[in-house]
Amino acid sequence: MSLIVQKYGGTSMGSVERIQNVARRVAKWHAAGHQVVVVPSAMSGETNRLLGLAKEISPQPDSRELDMLASTGEQASSSLLAMALMSQGVPARSYAGWQVPVRTDSSFTKARIKSIDDARIRGDLDSGRVVIVTGFQGIDDDGNITTLGRGGSDTSAVAVAAAMGAAECLIFTDVDGVYTTDPRVVPEARRMAVISFEEMMEMASLGSKVLQIRSVEFAGKYRVPVRVLSSLTDPLIPLEEEMTSGTLITFEEDQKMEAAVVSGIAFSRDEAKVTLLAVPDTPGVAYSILGPVAAANIDVDMILQNQSVQGTTDFSFTVNRNDFARTLDLLNNQIGPAVGAGQIVSDDKVCKVSIVGIGMRSHVGVASLMFRTLSEEGINIQMISTSEIKTSVIINDKYMELAVRALHKAFGLDTESGQAANP
Repeated sequence: MSLIVQKYGGTSMGSVERIQNVARRVAKWHAAGHQVVVVPSAMSGETNRLLGLAKEISPQPDSRELDMLASTGEQASSSLLAMALMSQGVPARSYAGWQVPVRTDSSFTKARIKSIDDARIRGDLDSGRVVIVTGFQGIDDDGNITTLGRGGSDTSAVAVAAAMGAAECLIFTDVDGVYTTDPRVVPEARRMAVISFEEMMEMASLGSKVLQIRSVEFAGKYRVPVRVLSSLTDPLIPLEEEMTSGTLITFEEDQKMEAAVVSGIAFSRDEAKVTLLAVPDTPGVAYSILGPVAAANIDVDMILQNQSVQGTTDFSFTVNRNDFARTLDLLNNQIGPAVGAGQIVSDDKVCKVSIVGIGMRSHVGVASLMFRTLSEEGINIQMISTSEIKTSVIINDKYMELAVRALHKAFGLDTESGQAANP
């Protein structure tokens, strides 16, 4: 039988009853002869509770101590799951990340995994145990506990699967797979049986919340098949049925590229746009604008520079809405005067809507259908960004849901074939 890594999110571990259900599900895989490594998140709400306590103590807690504190949530859920398995007659052993060890760099609260020593895990698996490894955390070269940032348990699970050559990494969550778009916006959205790493990477980066983007990047780099499926189903569902449920994230060559031009519609409400008008069109002006923004640790997404007119140009870019105020402050008090901008205008009432699909590589007219569809709905496009497998637009955020619904229908994503009527 196979080595399987299973990851369970906070909602899956949210109560004693749910932990016991997770144990029943894991026991089923173990009884079938599979070697199982489980990577659980902290119980739902626990990390927020711990960080809230830290903020009550200090408005700006030390990042090393934050990691010490936050890591305890996963340790609690891991030991509880081990107890639940043993109470059901399944031998199990839990490990904190530092005990494995999972080696990381020293970037507290946002560390990156460097290596995983799987000797202890393999020893326990060979002895017939289920092994539980805390997600979200590791240890740096100085022996400090580190955490990987929000959603880090997904990354932990994929990293363990990659290090151990697992047959598959199962991400159990509160949804039953990856959908063509958010079903709360488009009730006709369909669950996809298969999606490529590239498509999932774009979907995650463009606003899809199903998987943490670093975990998808890791899975693609190390070619780890990942399946997203629900933990809220009957834990004793037949294994054969569970093994083919959810959405498999896999390699492009495993898919039928002609199956769909566009696989999904992603969107992000958390966008803000700023524009510097009448900037001197000289070499280095883009760096003069974006260099200080990057130095302030502000991520820039879409960038647009207009054609030079009488020696000046307009320069626009988007940032996360949470960084909008800081960005405006930089532009008004530092960057704008330094580059000689004529005026600075801004808008924090915009959103990003994107179409994604590997089939876009082999089809023409995809972007034009997107633009035509938005035009027919009276939606003005403010900025455009493209890659081989995605086209994104910035629009007024009051039109976001209308745009997503219209594009979902225009590209035939509400039908099983997923083919646009006239691409």
